[in-house]
Amino acid sequence: MLIEPPVKKVLYWCPKCNIPLIGKSCRCGSESSRIELLQPYDVRPALRYDHDLIRDLLRDRFGIGDIPRVVLLNKTGGIDRKDLIIINGVKFGWLSFDPCSKEYQVDLIYDALPFILAGVSDGIVDIGDRPATTGENPGTGRIGGKKVPVKTGLSDGCVIVRMGSKLGIGQLAGGEVRIRQIGRITPVSVPDPDWDDVIDGNRYHLKNLERNAIRFIRQHMHDKPGINVSFSGGKDSTAVLELAVRAGVKDAYFVDTGMEFPETLAFVAGSGVQTRLKGGNFWKRLEKEGPPKKDNRWCCEHLKLQPVKDWLSSRGECVTVQGNRWYESFARAGLPAATVNPFNPRQLNISPIRNWRALEVFLYIWWRKLPYNPLYDAGMERVGCWMCPAMLESEFEHTRELHPELHAHWLNYLEELYRKKKVPPEYIRCGLWRWDTLPPKMRELLEKKNIKIPSFVK
Repeated sequence: MLIEPPVKKVLYWCPKCNIPLIGKSCRCGSESSRIELLQPYDVRPALRYDHDLIRDLLRDRFGIGDIPRVVLLNKTGGIDRKDLIIINGVKFGWLSFDPCSKEYQVDLIYDALPFILAGVSDGIVDIGDRPATTGENPGTGRIGGKKVPVKTGLSDGCVIVRMGSKLGIGQLAGGEVRIRQIGRITPVSVPDPDWDDVIDGNRYHLKNLERNAIRFIRQHMHDKPGINVSFSGGKDSTAVLELAVRAGVKDAYFVDTGMEFPETLAFVAGSGVQTRLKGGNFWKRLEKEGPPKKDNRWCCEHLKLQPVKDWLSSRGECVTVQGNRWYESFARAGLPAATVNPFNPRQLNISPIRNWRALEVFLYIWWRKLPYNPLYDAGMERVGCWMCPAMLESEFEHTRELHPELHAHWLNYLEELYRKKKVPPEYIRCGLWRWDTLPPKMRELLEKKNIKIPSFVK
């Protein structure tokens, strides 16, 4: 049984400075408030693409002109992408993506209303003072959870509900609005800090994070004859490379899988990492193995692990500093801080940022003014191969926008492969090719969309 590590399940927020904190205290001395996070408890800044996306969705639905500069996203489980939006120290709403329609939507949470009330000009449904309700217990005085018949020109989705002097949040569908929560709202005005202000408020905590990580690297750097840094071009390895260099590590390597984004290759070229290893031939191996899946990622060994093993075979044993974090996966959460690589016993992997969330990683990068992969600003949450099965369909859609030729190449391969197996095109369009064995949530999606499950799918 996997034991959950001591992850941070709470985000602290300074109400005076209106900034998130990576510790309990702000430099201003004010007492912080607590926000309970959702599994896997990883929280990250909304960068340029995501910030603009949320702003545009709120403008189109509710007429809101702008949103604060500091917006956080707490990744949660869903059919595809689903993020809890945190703004002004409250759970503000949900950002989700439909993998079949390729559309995003924002659903507000009741606690957002005091901060947006002055800017809302659309997306409002007026249900009168004493609306007739349907659903469970229609005759009671409580209205939360009930459905109210309405006449409105709004499309289905999240709406702001007005009932006399009260306001709330509801979900409009089929001529009825289901009231989620409603009450008396008082508008609130708060400061609008930027990320430099967040860094200033967290400077003490950032120094401690750096100090502890460097100390950890130095404690293990002589456990083996050699030491190096595994650099992928992602945010975590960017932070780890800086920490390792400050600890005195000089050797770093990058594995070019042959399936890297052009942006990643350009970023690595300017990183100063001299050793570049070449992965195996993906397309040749693809003919034998078929497309890699979330539950059968044969590509990792072929493209990333084996090249490193071959390289180290003539160099002897080593310590490798890597950017693994608890919050990325339950598999990584179970790994100790220093562990022998089971695929390559010559390698002792150490993880100095294992207890950092993505928020800490980005704040550290910005604090140290480090360049980072531009794919994050373009909307990618994780950076890897451009057709990785571990991607969300929302990220693969970004691939289509950024590199339509790469996207079309992979899609053409899948369509040709599955055409022979008489798989409906919707199966590919919804991203269901990513599994050998479909999880229950994806089976539910197929049923909802009336897509036939292919006979060969487990």
